[in-house]
Amino acid sequence: MSNRGDDPRDNVGEDSTILDWSFQSHPNVNLGKGRHAGSNFRRAILDRANLSEGDFSACDFRKASLVEVDMMKSAFDNSDFSGADLRKAKLNLSNFNNCKFDGADLRGIRGKYAIWRGSNWWDAKIDEELRTALSKKWPKPD
Repeated sequence: MSNRGDDPRDNVGEDSTILDWSFQSHPNVNLGKGRHAGSNFRRAILDRANLSEGDFSACDFRKASLVEVDMMKSAFDNSDFSGADLRKAKLNLSNFNNCKFDGADLRGIRGKYAIWRGSNWWDAKIDEELRTALSKKWPKPD
């Protein structure tokens, strides 16, 4: 796979099905084990959806509603969750490398065992217990 530019979506695999569900409502949808890298879920309502064991790298989740979503064991590398509502989402064992979480709501999530490398989780609303756990393993850079 060659890098065609600076946009992370340029590295989306050919076997990925790109979805444009921006400004749409799909609560309880099952996208488990799906390959949807580079998809647009901006302002989508995906409450209680199954996004487990999938590839959602380089996706736009800005201001999306992801309340109680199962995102376990998935890849979200280079995705934007700015302003997204992820309250009570299940994020354990997922990869959030270089993701944006500006103003996202991460209260009540389970994500202590996720990979947060290069992501700004500290700019999100987050429970103090999770903040303590993440700051030990994925500290805010100086």
